[in-house]
Amino acid sequence: MVCFNFNEMKTKKTLIGLGLGQIISLLSTFIAFSASEITRKGINASTSQSFLGYLSLAIVYGGIMLYRRPAIKAKWYNYLLLAFVDVEANFLVVKAYQYTSMTSVMLLDCWAIPCVLVLTWVFLNTKYRLMKISGVVICIVGVLMVVFSDVHAGDRAGGSNPVKGDLLVLAGATLYAVCNVSEEFLVKNADMIELLAFLGIFGAIVGSVQISILERGVLKATHWSTEAILLYLGLALALFLFYSLVAVLIQTYGATMFNLSLLTSDMWAVLIRIFAYHEKVDWLYYLAFATTAVGLIIYSMKEKDQEEQRDGEGVSEQRKEFDAEDGESLRDSLIGAPT
Repeated sequence: MVCFNFNEMKTKKTLIGLGLGQIISLLSTFIAFSASEITRKGINASTSQSFLGYLSLAIVYGGIMLYRRPAIKAKWYNYLLLAFVDVEANFLVVKAYQYTSMTSVMLLDCWAIPCVLVLTWVFLNTKYRLMKISGVVICIVGVLMVVFSDVHAGDRAGGSNPVKGDLLVLAGATLYAVCNVSEEFLVKNADMIELLAFLGIFGAIVGSVQISILERGVLKATHWSTEAILLYLGLALALFLFYSLVAVLIQTYGATMFNLSLLTSDMWAVLIRIFAYHEKVDWLYYLAFATTAVGLIIYSMKEKDQEEQRDGEGVSEQRKEFDAEDGESLRDSLIGAPT
């Protein structure tokens, strides 16, 4: 029989994790709203919307690395692959706004959760006990309530090609899951500043190449109004804060907690619909928000078993392998170096 320590739910670490997750969720909602507004203005340049975010990461965290001059703990091509996958994930999801609604995009993003669960279980040896799985299920039930609410109210905007848009979101969410699990491994085995710096540098490089190939004509033909420029700048700031806080949350609580926290972004989107677009929402939205909040709290609660110990052992083994690879590379370089 598993015993639960309900007192530990009130610990400072748990409360900080829940609060940080909701700040990230609000940033995600703002990013989705900004991307949707940019698309509504006819600026169909998906990669360019995230480019300034990567550039800001490169400038800030790259500058910190230049000042500290630390030893690089992970291979550069790991960060290049991570940045490439992240850029394409952002491209696919932002592209989806051209074909389907903001609500649909944010709902289908939850596909990343089962993907993350499988990937962390397979590659990071993360053990999920009954308490964690129950929290995940309850969170997903909350999101399904939002879907039923949209169907019931009949206000789930279709877009020009909903099926194509939904497929783009599902593909992007799968790539997001790969990114999140990779970030969890790197941030726990390498260095957070190093991760953010190289993600920004390689993300900006990959993005600039993709923009020059796919979006140069669109950007030249765009009429840059003050509102459009402010949306781009606001999006860049939100992306910088989003990536920075995500690294902290993943390092401390893992990729699954991060993706579960993002579920409430669907509920925060309701506030935008109410106050920005003056739309009426179904009562199920409020029940869905409460249900998802309960699921998050349950997932955050600690169990009096050896789950965390096993997770720690898994991370330790991965860190040993990681260090061993670096040691072998250093030994090979020393052997091959001229004397």
